[in-house]
Amino acid sequence: YRAGFIVSEADIAQRRREYFDPYHEAIEAEIARLRASHSAIVLYDCHSIRSVIPRLFDGALPHFNIGTNSGASCAPALQMRIEEICRQSGLESIANGRFKGGFITRAYGNPGEGVHAVQMELACRAYMREPIPDVNESNWPSAYDSAYATQVRDVLTAILSACLTFAGHNLSSTG
Repeated sequence: YRAGFIVSEADIAQRRREYFDPYHEAIEAEIARLRASHSAIVLYDCHSIRSVIPRLFDGALPHFNIGTNSGASCAPALQMRIEEICRQSGLESIANGRFKGGFITRAYGNPGEGVHAVQMELACRAYMREPIPDVNESNWPSAYDSAYATQVRDVLTAILSACLTFAGHNLSSTG
């Protein structure tokens, strides 16, 4: 919010009712639907973030920031496979660094019950020509460049394929 703007308790409650609660009810319903017919599912929660945000962290984020709640939200085999794909890309990656997994990962990841959750914070420079370090209203957001995004699109496709393979092979929740 802009400096000086204050959100009232009533506004917070209304936003929770209108956005947060229905969103999470939909996630819960989809998990239940999938678990009714699959012994293992993967919830892949992917976001993007500017690569450099001095008010939040020093330096630039790795391209791929994998979060599994320090390994608690998915089977080790799934995390290792995602890490391997990221390493093979030649782009920078880290697991459970600055981003260990947000609310969705922590709330829904339960490998013992067959729900494997992974968060991916994707640094914007992985798929767009990010104006580092001089981001401002006149140059942000950058235009999408399909050719520039090819490499990361291919990596994400490989990761999602690996998630489907993992779930399809019904790997053990600990393996």
